[in-house]
Amino acid sequence: MIKYLELQKITALHSEEIHNAVDNVINRGWYLQGLENNIFESDYASYIGSQYCVGCANGLDALTLILRSYIELGIINLGDEVIVPANTYIASILAITENGLKPVLVEPRIDTFQIDDQLIEKAISPNTKAIMLVHLYGRCAYTEYIGYICKKYHLKLIEDNAQAHGCLYNSKHTGSLGDAAGHSFYPGKNLGALGDAGAVTTDDKQLAETVREIANYGSSEKYVFKYRGRNSRLDEIQAAVLDVKLRYLEEENAMRRKIALRYISEIKNPSLILPDKNYYSKSVFHIFPLVCDKRDDLQQYLLANGVETMIHYPIPPHMQNCYSGEFDNLQLPITEKIHRQELSIPLNPVLSEKEVDRVITLLNRF
Repeated sequence: MIKYLELQKITALHSEEIHNAVDNVINRGWYLQGLENNIFESDYASYIGSQYCVGCANGLDALTLILRSYIELGIINLGDEVIVPANTYIASILAITENGLKPVLVEPRIDTFQIDDQLIEKAISPNTKAIMLVHLYGRCAYTEYIGYICKKYHLKLIEDNAQAHGCLYNSKHTGSLGDAAGHSFYPGKNLGALGDAGAVTTDDKQLAETVREIANYGSSEKYVFKYRGRNSRLDEIQAAVLDVKLRYLEEENAMRRKIALRYISEIKNPSLILPDKNYYSKSVFHIFPLVCDKRDDLQQYLLANGVETMIHYPIPPHMQNCYSGEFDNLQLPITEKIHRQELSIPLNPVLSEKEVDRVITLLNRF
């Protein structure tokens, strides 16, 4: 069986260094807000190209903390609107609604899976305060036009960089293109921890300080609470592991892109819509998505022939039970088509040439 993802093998790539890093934390006996956090935050900020990095518990918290901080700073108010791609993972939407804000869903482009920048401006209202840009599947969603819109309407640009560690726009990393960015280090991500972990990056010192305080129960001074905060801190073991894996991120992204280029070049089945060379140039391929109108048949065919796949994602956010009644009048045909037809095939740094050959052969035979 060719697994969609084997985390044991990915961890084993750097097993000795990871074990040493964990042992150092255990031997030091300091497990929260210590040396390893300071080192990783500094290294990741430097890598991303932002002045500040604040570690937190997970990617959802990262986005939630950004919006909460803007509310506390008086930049965004309860009930304000945040534009977000309609086909994103639900965490993007949850961060908005958890803060008492209104998500405004905008359709993606079918060829990139990213928000259609030509549809954003007509979704703006007097209550719009931010655009949450999601670099979905590892492809850069930013465009110059989105930057222009944010300046024209004085909107905050918040990046959901959960799936795009290492992705570039020109010479800048995603996560440094807007006003603030949320990052997830869920184990399956290009930069993955050994559990949940996340971070916020920004060049805004006041925002970074507010995020850090809210994530620490609302406190910057022990037993003194400025905000009604929460507990969302990156633990020392995860920070140590992430700092090890950060050293290899570029190398492993290059391996992903090498496999992706083979898929793009060698899969010739006309019933499948694959990313093209333009998509390739702007992605680090956290996920390799293809579109097929017989998606479920294709998934079963691959499974029967020993290839595991995933669907990202089977139900779009506006059709989830938790938002029942909130988006009933929305017409989102492109989003719904993607969610009906998208299939993710194996792509990760531990896939062998033989396994890649097998995936390509089976997809061409379907």
